[in-house]
Amino acid sequence: MVVGQSGLGKSTLINTLFKSKVSRKSVQPNPEERIPKTIEIKSISHDIEEKGVRMKLTVVDTPGFGDQINNENCWQPIMKFINDQYEAYLQEEINIDRKKRIPDSRVHCCIYFIPPTGHCLRPLDVEFMRRLSKVVNIVPVIAKADTLTLEERDYFKQIYK
Repeated sequence: MVVGQSGLGKSTLINTLFKSKVSRKSVQPNPEERIPKTIEIKSISHDIEEKGVRMKLTVVDTPGFGDQINNENCWQPIMKFINDQYEAYLQEEINIDRKKRIPDSRVHCCIYFIPPTGHCLRPLDVEFMRRLSKVVNIVPVIAKADTLTLEERDYFKQIYK
């Protein structure tokens, strides 16, 4: 799963990983259009093969969050998605007539994009990661780190340790 505010390169990372355009880019609305408050979470599956080993990799792309005036509870749709996947897997597992191979749609890792600006994490990022870390492993990534100087990158690494 990839999570972070809008414009940090989440969809670009997914497209780069798969070496194709499997994820949509976010579209900037016209000034006349209202920005919807709802969040759409999209799972993208891709069959990969490495040295004769075939695997199905599913990446969950989440639209940016934290763009609204009121960002209270903006993590809830993502938390609900993760918990729903665990619940669906559990229901399949406890079923008496369960399948030999249970489809696993659980989220095993969350790549959390941190904006490369400012001198510290936003309170929203801290709260979001605190809540997510209770249900999924988090890998924080400084977004667009290639635009930073070596000194800036070292500074960010020191802050976030």
